[in-house]
Amino acid sequence: MATQEKVKGPASYFPSIEKTYGQPIAHWEQVIADAGALKHMELVAHLKTEHGLGHGHANALVAWCIAKAKK
Repeated sequence: MATQEKVKGPASYFPSIEKTYGQPIAHWEQVIADAGALKHMELVAHLKTEHGLGHGHANALVAWCIAKAKK
């Protein structure tokens, strides 16, 4: 019987983010990309103020996008 590895890090928030805000992660990745060249906490603040995300969800999305861009 195969066991699934538990998702860790920012991606562990993704199911909750999609359920809470009704948008897929790809939508939020695009929102972050469209925000322009902002620093991490500036992007978090943008998601919180302009899109109503909670701090943890916004932070997880920004961290994920920044790490993804560095690859």
